[in-house]
Amino acid sequence: MGRRLGPTAQSSGAPAPSGGGGPRTWVLDPAGDLHYWWLSIMVLPIMYNWILLICRSCFPDVQQQHLGVWLSLDYLSDLLYLLDIGVRLHTVSPQLHPLPWAPLPAGFLEQGILVQDRARIWRHYLRSAPLLWDVASVLPTDLLYLRLGLGVPAVRANRLLRTPRLFEAFDRQETRTAHPYAFRIAKLMLYVFVAIHWNACAYFALSGALGYGSDTWVYPNHSEPGFGHPLRQYLYSFYFSTLILTTVGNTPDPQRQEEFLFMVADFLMAVMGFASIMGSMSSVISTMSAAEAAFYPDGDRVKGYLRLHRVAGRLERRVLRWHQHLHLNKKVTDELRVLQHLPERLRAEVAVSVHLATLRKVQLFQTCEQSLLEELVLKLRPQVYSPDEYVCRKGDIGREMYFIREGRLAVVGDDGRTQYAVLGEGLYFGNKSGNRRTANIKSIGYSDLFCLSKEDLREVLAEFPAAQAVLEAKGREILQRMDKLDLHAEEAELEREAAARRRTAALEQALDALQTKFARLLAELESSALRLALRIERLEWQRGWAGGEGAGPRQ
Repeated sequence: MGRRLGPTAQSSGAPAPSGGGGPRTWVLDPAGDLHYWWLSIMVLPIMYNWILLICRSCFPDVQQQHLGVWLSLDYLSDLLYLLDIGVRLHTVSPQLHPLPWAPLPAGFLEQGILVQDRARIWRHYLRSAPLLWDVASVLPTDLLYLRLGLGVPAVRANRLLRTPRLFEAFDRQETRTAHPYAFRIAKLMLYVFVAIHWNACAYFALSGALGYGSDTWVYPNHSEPGFGHPLRQYLYSFYFSTLILTTVGNTPDPQRQEEFLFMVADFLMAVMGFASIMGSMSSVISTMSAAEAAFYPDGDRVKGYLRLHRVAGRLERRVLRWHQHLHLNKKVTDELRVLQHLPERLRAEVAVSVHLATLRKVQLFQTCEQSLLEELVLKLRPQVYSPDEYVCRKGDIGREMYFIREGRLAVVGDDGRTQYAVLGEGLYFGNKSGNRRTANIKSIGYSDLFCLSKEDLREVLAEFPAAQAVLEAKGREILQRMDKLDLHAEEAELEREAAARRRTAALEQALDALQTKFARLLAELESSALRLALRIERLEWQRGWAGGEGAGPRQ
């Protein structure tokens, strides 16, 4: 965001400058809103030159009848061009691309920090290739009017050299718009319109060079009724150009070599344009499909699996209705996959922005500190349940707890019909890990829940011991108010845990004693083996000595 900077201030969203102690006036952050809106404004003069310069050059009557309007708009666009150079000189210098026709990525980084020193920004821009295109696009070629007259607007053709700024604006708008695919299609249609428009102007100019009405292919003579009006001239030429470039046909046959060459060039351009359009549309559609697949489960694969295994029709319809509910109501069940490319901290901020309000509604967490809730939000897994679908059944192993984000659930009996209670938004349920579920929980309609595994909860609470004690006390208080906590059972459970710890300590002591005895036995065994080996060696030596004496020399 651009803003006025003081001696120690800096532009919004950018770090402090690195190096350079030069003077700082105002600079623009290329990722800020002010720079974005300036690029949007620059689309107007660039498109004005691309559309109207060729039209005024090829349709003389258009130029002569509104000469004052065109001159005013021309110099207004020149003023915007000059202001754009000034904006570049005060923009946190873009990393200039070696190809001047390519969009310029914003942000001149030095050791990861945006440079905001105005002198360095100026030097960086003045040594860049885009400076040549910017200066060439504002050269005063209008001075040729003094020699050629005001009826030759083609002298301003150098204004088209500012096209890279147009591509940069389109690229920035595509990344900011909430409907990027619609924007890409609209941009493609704009390119198609400009191509047909230029071809229409070229057709009319060629007709004038060959002679209006000289044959059936060229534009009719102005003396014919209605064909002398500039609007009729443009619409006829645009219609003729559209027929050629869309390969619809139904155009008069060319008669001269120039007309044949024009038609051949147009057909070749039409083939290339058709291939480009089809490729661009296919890319947009495939990208849309890939983006949708990242948000929602692939229903077609599930349907194929169900039919392959001949799943009952009633169950198959339930699955299909569940998929339809996700699509119609824009429910996302795998948020981690969608946000996996974001940095961890940024992903946490997005999750907090989306889900923290829901977590704060849970009575158990209303008094918890912000950092604990932020850690818990990252562990939440969205789940969507269909009508009459069981979330859990009595006797199931409880390894997770659930928070109700939207919808209603019923605590029902074993028959599945008798309702004991109805749970709504902000409530939660779930037992300790490893314990059996004590109730049947069934979704009344479509219900959105957050699932939090006990392992994830323990992992988070391990970093917040004070919060763990508060949550345990809060949980006991809530259960006591609901008359769901058996104090005697809790004391018995604590006694069992203490007895288990005592037995564990006794076993550890016995194990240490056994290890000590085993070490002593092992040492005695090694000592006995060593003594035995020495004794065997001594006996062998004595036997060998005795044998050597009995085998002395005989006479």
